[in-house]
Amino acid sequence: MNPPWWARPIAALLFGAVWPVRVHGAENVPPQGPVILASNHSALLDGPLLIAASPRWTVCLVKAEAFRGVLGAVMRRAGMIPVERHTGDRAALTAALGVLESSGVLGMFPEGTRGRGDVAAVQQGVAWLALRSGAPVVPAACLGVRRTGEGTNHLPRPRRRLDVVFGPPLAVAVPDGVPGRTALVHATASVRDALAEHVTRAVELTGQSLPEDLGWSPEQVARGEHL
Repeated sequence: MNPPWWARPIAALLFGAVWPVRVHGAENVPPQGPVILASNHSALLDGPLLIAASPRWTVCLVKAEAFRGVLGAVMRRAGMIPVERHTGDRAALTAALGVLESSGVLGMFPEGTRGRGDVAAVQQGVAWLALRSGAPVVPAACLGVRRTGEGTNHLPRPRRRLDVVFGPPLAVAVPDGVPGRTALVHATASVRDALAEHVTRAVELTGQSLPEDLGWSPEQVARGEHL
């Protein structure tokens, strides 16, 4: 899949002129074929940062609430996929599977919502797509985008260094004869463990620390935005 002509220049402007980015392990992203980039998630900037750092054009699953106004129009033109987080959004999963069946790169944040980014838990979508498509899962860590005391919608100050670390691809598979639901649970646990371990190693590699808080204000919690 090819990006819109304006996507790369915008990414270069944001993650060069505004925020310097160090990309580690880009060689771990297979140069061809379907790939799932599974990243931790602590702040608003994670999605654009992952897309900019990836050596291949990446289509991300993005919460449906973000597809409003000018930003929503831009994301749709860029091919991003809206997903209803609180329901089994089969339309989003079907669209995501289509990206992989076209040998594209799919970006996902399996924690399901912004938090500390420590991958304490993940949802099953990444494992389901990996099992259905046979695509390898490349763990990614976005670091520096949020510090303790900053909200999940906070943008880092200009010139703050950001880091994106890609790890070795993970082949998601289960033993023969394992029932489908059990296989999905097993695969989800494998993805969670691999991604959590990768984030820990990425923190050690870069010297960037994860935020110690969840970053949600009482008003956001009252509106249910943290769910």
